[in-house]
Amino acid sequence: MDLLLCVDDYSITIMLSKMVLTRTAYAKEIVTAHNGEEALEYLDHLIASSATVKPSLIFLDLNMPVMGGWEFLDAFAEPKYRDVFPDCKVIVLSSTIDPEDIEKSKSYAMVLDFMPKPISKDLLEAVSQKKLRP
Repeated sequence: MDLLLCVDDYSITIMLSKMVLTRTAYAKEIVTAHNGEEALEYLDHLIASSATVKPSLIFLDLNMPVMGGWEFLDAFAEPKYRDVFPDCKVIVLSSTIDPEDIEKSKSYAMVLDFMPKPISKDLLEAVSQKKLRP
C-alpha cells in the first residue's frame, strides 16, 4: 500500500500505530491527523494539488475533539470526496466495541470493518484479508 491515513486524537495511539505500521512495512507512507477536521483538510489539500498518490486506507478513531469519526464519515461519504477517493476504505478503530456503533458503521459503504484498538500485526493481517476479497 502506498499511502495510509491514520486519524486519532491520542498521540500515544498514533505513535504505537506508526510503529506497528512501519515495522510491518504495511504502507510506504503514513500520514496522521488528530481529528476528522484535520483529516478532511489533508484530503482537501490532495484534491487541490491534484495529487496522484492518494490514501487507499484510513484507520479512523470515533471519539475525537473538534470533529469525531462519525462526522468525518458523513463528510467523506459526500461526492466531493467519494468521486476523488472511490477506492479508499475505512477501518473504524475503537477502544469500546458497542454493538450500536458496529451496526451504524455498516451504513457507510466505504467502511471495511469495525475493529478494536490498538493496531497490531494480527489486525493488519485481518485487514489485508478483507481487502483481498471482492
